[in-house]
Amino acid sequence: MVLIRIKQTWKRMMVISALVLVLMSSLLASSDRLTNVGTTAAPFLEVGVGSRAIGMGGAFVAVANDVSALYWNPAGLCRIGHGEAVFERVEWLADIDFNYLGATIPFGRWGTAGFFLNAMTVPKMEVRTVDFPDGTGEEYDASSLAVGVSYSLGLTDRFSIGFTGKYISERIWHEKTSSIAIDIGTLYFTGLKGLRIGAAITNFGPSMQMDGSDLIIYYDADPSIDGNNDRIMGKLITDEWPLPLNMQFGIAYDIFDTKFSRFTVAVDAFHPINNTESINAGCELSIMNMLYARAGYQAIGQQDTEEGLTFGAGIKYKMFGQSNIKFDYAYADFGLLEYVSRFTLRLDF
Repeated sequence: MVLIRIKQTWKRMMVISALVLVLMSSLLASSDRLTNVGTTAAPFLEVGVGSRAIGMGGAFVAVANDVSALYWNPAGLCRIGHGEAVFERVEWLADIDFNYLGATIPFGRWGTAGFFLNAMTVPKMEVRTVDFPDGTGEEYDASSLAVGVSYSLGLTDRFSIGFTGKYISERIWHEKTSSIAIDIGTLYFTGLKGLRIGAAITNFGPSMQMDGSDLIIYYDADPSIDGNNDRIMGKLITDEWPLPLNMQFGIAYDIFDTKFSRFTVAVDAFHPINNTESINAGCELSIMNMLYARAGYQAIGQQDTEEGLTFGAGIKYKMFGQSNIKFDYAYADFGLLEYVSRFTLRLDF
């Protein structure tokens, strides 16, 4: 009996290894192209959500079975089976605050709906100009916000789709810009002992362009002439920048899933418009569906990245009825930029 289980586990590992090799060979072969880093607006949309997902290296497109599917793949929302809420607060790099709030509500055979609010704020800094390099006495800050709604429906017992519509805004001092975007996702359960395949396209929408009072200038058409109007009002025009469109494909597989424990591995391939293709990989061990250990690696094959190793842990505490409260922690290494720790609170209802 033990020998049979070992053989079955070995076969499953071979399936996962083959799929990973196919993904890596097809994506990393084109990793020498220009990266296009810094050519998109709203970079906060690329900050992953959920300590569970980040602990697994951001490989969550085909897992997508908790409320953080609002970010990774909306098609997974209808597979949660109950309502769930999440709150996450992260001290991001350079003392930037990142906050995420979301919830899902199931409607039985009519699918599942959800909403979220994603906000990032930059601390105040002193205004410095060419004329006042030591500061003008003023301070400026910056903020980004995304608010959205999602809907997911299971078309069959194995295949589901999901959509997200969101409003995006950014502000730097007195300059503002806004746009709208959609995410589209699919999730397929193959029936092969826990093998799932997911795909998503995120942040598809119009470009963003900053505008505001700080772009107003006074211009002297000919400084060499005395007596002319040297304060002709003008306005600087900023460039438009596209949203960080991203195409994602992922697979997830339960190496074993028993009454007492489950071990899941996942691999995601990313094709962003502002960077080279890369792969995220991770795993999760669940014990009694109460304790969780996770590990992963982000941005495999991406050029000049500081991202890398991740790990995390979680605990579920049963409250009353069908209600559970979950605490998750994740650590993500950022090389020269040190690391980011995050805590997430989830509530089942």
